[in-house]
Amino acid sequence: LEMIWVEPGTFMMGSPESEEGRIGGETQHQVTLTQGFYLGKYEVTQAQYEAVMTGNTDGLSATPSNYSNNPNRPVENVSWSDIQVFLTRLNQSDSSKIPAGWAYVLPTEAQWEYACRAGTTTAYSWGDSISSANANYNRNISSTQDVGQYSPNAWGFFDMHGNVWEWTADRYSSFGSNALTDPTGPASGSDRVIRGGSRGTPGSTLRSASRYDFNPSSRTNNIGFRVGFQSSQ
Repeated sequence: LEMIWVEPGTFMMGSPESEEGRIGGETQHQVTLTQGFYLGKYEVTQAQYEAVMTGNTDGLSATPSNYSNNPNRPVENVSWSDIQVFLTRLNQSDSSKIPAGWAYVLPTEAQWEYACRAGTTTAYSWGDSISSANANYNRNISSTQDVGQYSPNAWGFFDMHGNVWEWTADRYSSFGSNALTDPTGPASGSDRVIRGGSRGTPGSTLRSASRYDFNPSSRTNNIGFRVGFQSSQ
């Protein structure tokens, strides 16, 4: 897993009312992240998922992807719950190398958007419009693509827009307008947040602020994930 360090900072999360394609629940508000964190440079690939999940005792396939036998494409057909098993196994396998208090995790929704924006305030990390040169979306390609085929954002992250949706740690609720520090989403609720849009969704869903809720036990060939690494101290 190649990871990039993200410095702490403050940004405007959500979208202004004037942003084209904006949906409910994206109310713009200030967010401060007080601790830096690592985040995967790429979406987790089929090969990486298989390496961690082979031999699991939870009855989960180590090769679940609809677009299987493509080791460098993002893994998909994985639920939020499946990913918790993946993270547990990854933390256990790397336990001798992980500093005390650190762990592999799903990023929070705020961490995800902060890394996606990479200091920008536009609809996408590259600007306010989108084309097939920017990302894999709107079925302009018939399947997922190997990670890293499009230009990275300013902080070096690939495929934050398109290819597959990405699970985040947080439960879903609509945003308010109050400033928040290190938000982690609501303490209760059923659905989890997915971010980034996918190969099969329109351009508006790839906006940096775009967010949808999804049942954490569901699996689809449009949803994968990327891994964070952070201290809980």
